[in-house]
Amino acid sequence: MDNRQFYRKVAMIAVPVALQGLISSSLTLLDNMMVSSLSETALSAVNIGVQLFNIQWMMIFGFCTGGSTFLTQFWGAGDTKSIRKVMGFASVNTFGLSLLFFLLTSFFPRQIITLYTADPLTIELGVDYLKTASVNFLLIGLIQPMSTSLRTTQQTRIPMYISAGAFVTDVVFNYLLIFGKFGFPRLEVKGAALATVIARIFEFTMMLIMVFIRKNPLKGPLREFFAFDKSFAVRVYKNSMFTTLNETLWSGANSAMAAAYGHINTVSYAAYSAAHIVMGIFLMCMFSLGDASLILVGAKIGEGKRSEALDIAKKLLRLCVIFGIAAGVMIGVFSRFIIKLFTLSPEGYAIAQQLFYINAVFCPIYLINGVLVSGLLRAGGDTRFAALTEILIMWLTSVPLAFIGAMWLKLPIAAVVLMTQVESVIKIFILVRRFRSGKWLNYMIEGM
Repeated sequence: MDNRQFYRKVAMIAVPVALQGLISSSLTLLDNMMVSSLSETALSAVNIGVQLFNIQWMMIFGFCTGGSTFLTQFWGAGDTKSIRKVMGFASVNTFGLSLLFFLLTSFFPRQIITLYTADPLTIELGVDYLKTASVNFLLIGLIQPMSTSLRTTQQTRIPMYISAGAFVTDVVFNYLLIFGKFGFPRLEVKGAALATVIARIFEFTMMLIMVFIRKNPLKGPLREFFAFDKSFAVRVYKNSMFTTLNETLWSGANSAMAAAYGHINTVSYAAYSAAHIVMGIFLMCMFSLGDASLILVGAKIGEGKRSEALDIAKKLLRLCVIFGIAAGVMIGVFSRFIIKLFTLSPEGYAIAQQLFYINAVFCPIYLINGVLVSGLLRAGGDTRFAALTEILIMWLTSVPLAFIGAMWLKLPIAAVVLMTQVESVIKIFILVRRFRSGKWLNYMIEGM
């Protein structure tokens, strides 16, 4: 694959994935923008409610990307029957996990919200949001395996179009239900939750139509999706166990740090919430290179072309440096305009701007680490090393530093966030060394 073919292929995969990520992330951004016009307390309440969804989504994402190692390699080998087995196996597991989250948020929402804040009004609004939105847990557990299977079989435009439709649905119902327009009840925080549920129902319905009703390589007899045996399940579990653990403890660490930031003060946490949401959109778009890495490199490994897989991986890492610097510059330049979309106090705007500048500087490192962990190492089945590296470094550095800075040293939130960046610096040295060793390149589907 020459450079021109390579860049065209990356664009064909990464651009739709980036747009899908942008659209999906914008659902949360839109909720928070509209809710922020109600009050900073409402914004904090919704963001706390979203924390649990982030944990569930990262667990499901982790399991599905563990399965993606096999999906991409089976796609490279032309084995669509085995792809259906992986998709069915992932769906059973992610729905079971989602059912647990649904039950917890339906029966114990107050206990969950109080882990993040002691403010009585924020707790009440957070409980309202979480109880109303709880059905989303079940929907996400069914949507994600289908979306992952479409992307790994290089049908990246389908999830993008569906996400665009879900975004429009969410925009309309957010406006109608949060503010009570055109005869709809004014539900405020509950309205934001209900609008998201309606958008997820639309997304789930469209996924079913595109995968099981229209002509698609994934379409097949229902029995093929559940034809996995014990040995097949064990092979997938071994790989997915580490990616699930990775994403679960990664999101748990972020949630723990958010809890530390929440104890500084409400204004600081609201500013952090706004900056965190916008940065999440930037990172989601940048990490589309991670999806491209997983899809392209995994398929080449499945074809048995190890040297071509390594060549593509090196080119992708060079792109990470370029895109990371460009993204950092964009964040530094445009963040002052983007933050005005939120309704914050003057102090809140100033704090959010400081947080943007910190993240802008570290963008290239974020991107290289993200592509190595969630893209290249997973494409080659090196999920154990990736998971242990990310989990240990994060929980031994970022999490304790967040609590030390926020609750012991009583530092401003910008200083605390800067302290936690030591994790990214340590991690990049370890991951790059692993990449250069070549030990991450493994053929995972032999004998399956």
